[in-house]
Amino acid sequence: MQYIKSRHTIEDIIKKSRFIGVIIPVADEQEALQCLRQLAADYPDASHIAFAYRIRTEQVFICRFHDAGEPSGTAGKPIFQHLEGKDLINVLVAVIRYFGGVKLGAGGLTRAYGNAAKHVIESAEIIDYVELTRVRLTLAYPQMQQFEYQLKKLDGRILQQDFSEQIDFLVELPAANQEALFKFLA
Repeated sequence: MQYIKSRHTIEDIIKKSRFIGVIIPVADEQEALQCLRQLAADYPDASHIAFAYRIRTEQVFICRFHDAGEPSGTAGKPIFQHLEGKDLINVLVAVIRYFGGVKLGAGGLTRAYGNAAKHVIESAEIIDYVELTRVRLTLAYPQMQQFEYQLKKLDGRILQQDFSEQIDFLVELPAANQEALFKFLA
């Protein structure tokens, strides 16, 4: 799985129609819907704002796409296929169309929306997604220095630490490294 860190926009003209592709990182479905409302406000005179998003939650993937008044399957689905093909998560891709007076036909629309999605995805910096996990630990003071060194080697970080008779930690690290941390502590 992969994700993007920042918003990107591209623009293309096809047979006098203007296509604006936008890719936006989103944390959840509410943020995706808020971004869509903002796009509608930013482009109030657009003919269509087709979109697709793919969001990973703890339990499931939330995947949605919408043709925005274009013939069924010609806008949202081609956008979504590019998201799925790149295995992107927590991302919204919208393609804003200003109709230029020349009809593109179903095949032309599918290509235009798909190409806009493809180009905006290619313009973004794509980063591998690393699933993180949080672990609570209690250690004695003499173990602290070695623990911090091992945690750093495992790409982890301390989120919280409470000092009393012993030290209580809340740490976050890649889920794949959790077993190695437990082996170190054993």
